[in-house]
Amino acid sequence: MHGNTLPASACATAGDRQESCITRRAALFSLLSLLTAALPVRGQKPASGESVRRRASVSEQPKAIPGKFRDVASSLGVNFRYVSSHTSKKYLIETMGAGVALFDYDNDGRLDLFLVNGTPLADPTPKGTIPQKAGPQDWNRLYHQKSDGTFEDVTEKAGLQGAGYGMGVAVGDYDNDGYEDLFVTAYGGNKLYHNNGDGTFTDVTEQAGVIGGGWSTSAAWVDLDNDGRLDLIVLRYVQWDFDDIWCGERKEGYRSYCHPDYFKPITPFVYHNDGNGHFTEISKKIGISKPGKGLGIALADYDRDGRIDIFVANDSMFEFLYRNKGDGTFEEVGLASGVAVDGDGNTYAGMGVDFVDYNNDGLPDLVVTDLSNQIYALYQNNGDGSFTYASFSSGLATISKQYSGWGARFMDYDNDGWKDLLVAQGHDIDTIQIQYPNLRYREPMLLARNTGSGFVDVSAESGSVFRERWVGRGMAIGDIDNDGRLDAVVTTNDGLVHILHNETPTQNHWLILKLVGHASNRDAIGAAIELVTSQGSQFATVTTASSYLSSGDKRVHFGLGAERIAEAIEIRWPSGIVQTLKGVRADQILLVEEPARDTARK
Repeated sequence: MHGNTLPASACATAGDRQESCITRRAALFSLLSLLTAALPVRGQKPASGESVRRRASVSEQPKAIPGKFRDVASSLGVNFRYVSSHTSKKYLIETMGAGVALFDYDNDGRLDLFLVNGTPLADPTPKGTIPQKAGPQDWNRLYHQKSDGTFEDVTEKAGLQGAGYGMGVAVGDYDNDGYEDLFVTAYGGNKLYHNNGDGTFTDVTEQAGVIGGGWSTSAAWVDLDNDGRLDLIVLRYVQWDFDDIWCGERKEGYRSYCHPDYFKPITPFVYHNDGNGHFTEISKKIGISKPGKGLGIALADYDRDGRIDIFVANDSMFEFLYRNKGDGTFEEVGLASGVAVDGDGNTYAGMGVDFVDYNNDGLPDLVVTDLSNQIYALYQNNGDGSFTYASFSSGLATISKQYSGWGARFMDYDNDGWKDLLVAQGHDIDTIQIQYPNLRYREPMLLARNTGSGFVDVSAESGSVFRERWVGRGMAIGDIDNDGRLDAVVTTNDGLVHILHNETPTQNHWLILKLVGHASNRDAIGAAIELVTSQGSQFATVTTASSYLSSGDKRVHFGLGAERIAEAIEIRWPSGIVQTLKGVRADQILLVEEPARDTARK
C-alpha cells in the first residue's frame, strides 16, 4: 500500500507520488548483484542437467485455452460482507483488510471457509483505542461445506466469532493431533484457536503466549528448526495509532490515506513451538527481526540446500529474503540476492507474494504485487543464490502496469503443466481517480496464462467475473469441489466475498497430493515435491502461506496436460526423509503418508 501522499523528504514532486522513490542505494544494489552472482551458496547443489530436469517445450503443450470462472458465492450460501468502517478521517487500517482461509477443519475431505472481519470505528476514533466487535455483523465467519457442495454458517457452534479488528489468518496443525488450528491476526492483539476435533475451537491465546500486539498482518506456520512442530511467524505492518493525520489536498473530497512513509517500520513476531501448548518468542535469537512494513509472507527452499527460507513483502521499502543458515539462525539477503528492489533499484509497495517455481526449472521463483504504475515484480531464480528481475521479459510488466495487486497465487488453472497467475486487484485510495484519471479504485481480477515462455493476459476471455470491478484484497486457492480444477476465494474491502469456481473446459489431467507427516510436522509444511512425466518435471512446496493475509489449501495440485501417469514423484520431507513414488495414475487425490526412513523408496 501506498497511499499516494508522501512526506516532503520522500519525493521531490507530486508527480512522484504514484511511484516509489529511487533508493539512494540503487548503485550499491547493482554492485552487490554483480558480486554475488559469482558467489556459491553454502550447501547448494550443482545445477542439474537437462536429462535430470527436463523442461517441456511450448510446442509439446496442449492447445492454449482461456479459463472459465464463475462467482458462485451466493448460490453456495456464502453471503459475507467485510466490515471496514470507512470514516472521514481516512484511518489507514480501513483500506487494508482482510484475509480468508480454505481448509478442511473436520477432515471430511471437503474444503471449508474461514473469513476474517473488522469492527465498527467511531468517527473520530480516539487515539489508543483497540476496536472491538459490536455484534454478529462484525463476527469472523466459519462456513462448513456440506456433502452437496453448499456451505452452512457454523460460526457460533465452532466458537469462532472472534475479537478485535481482524486482518489475516494462518492455518496449521500446531499440536500434530490431526486437526487444523487457526491463528487470526488483528490490530491490537491476535488469537490462536485450537481445533478440538468435534467441530468446536478453543481460544488458547493466553496460555500459548502468542497474543502479540500492534498491527499484525500476514502470518505463516512453518517448522523453522525441523523438530517436527510448526512454529509461527507473524508480520506487523507499521507503528500506528488512530492519529488524526490529514494527507492529500486540503479541500473537500481530496483527503487521502497516508503513505506508509509517514509511519515507522516494526519488527515481526517469531514464535517457537515448545511442544507443550506454549510458544516462545525468538525473533532476535534466530535473526528474523529486521524492522519492516510486512504485508505478505511466503516460504520455499530457494537455494535447494534442504532448509526452508522465508520471504517478506514490505510496503515501500526493501523486501526481505531470510536465508536459513542451517544452525538455527537466518540471515537477511534480499539486497544481495536481487529481490529487495525492482530492476531499476527502486523500492515499491510490496503487498501480496507467492514463492513458486513457475518455469519448471526446479528453482522457486517470486512474484510480488504492488501499486498501480509500479508493475508487479517477478524474480526468476538463477540457481546460484541470486534472482533476475523478469517482469519485462515475462510480459508481466505490460499486463500489470495499471493495476494494484494484493492476494496473488501461481496456479495451473487449465492443468496444462504450467503455473498461471491469479491476482486480486483494487486500489487502496478511494479518491485515486481525482488525481489520476486513468486509474480506478475498483479493479477487475487478473488471470495471466503461463505459455511456458511468458505470461499472457486472458482475463477478458475467462468469464464475466473478470469484467466486474472490486476492491480486491485477500485470496485463497484450493480445489473446493475436488474436481481437479483449482478454485479461488477473494475478499473485498468493505464488500462481499467472491468464490470463483473454475469451470475451464479441458481434457487435461491432474493430480492432487495430500501429505501427512509423522517424523515431520503433520501438515508436511516445507516438504519439497518433484513430479516427473514424459514431458518434464514440476516442483512445489507444501505450504498454507503466500498471497495476502490469507491461507490456502495445504494439498498440492499438479496439472499433467495429456499425461495419464506421473512416472515418478519424489518427496523431500522436512525430516530429511526422501520418498519416491513410481507410476502414479492421474486424476485422483492421493494421500501420502511419511514413511519410516528404511521404507522411504518404493
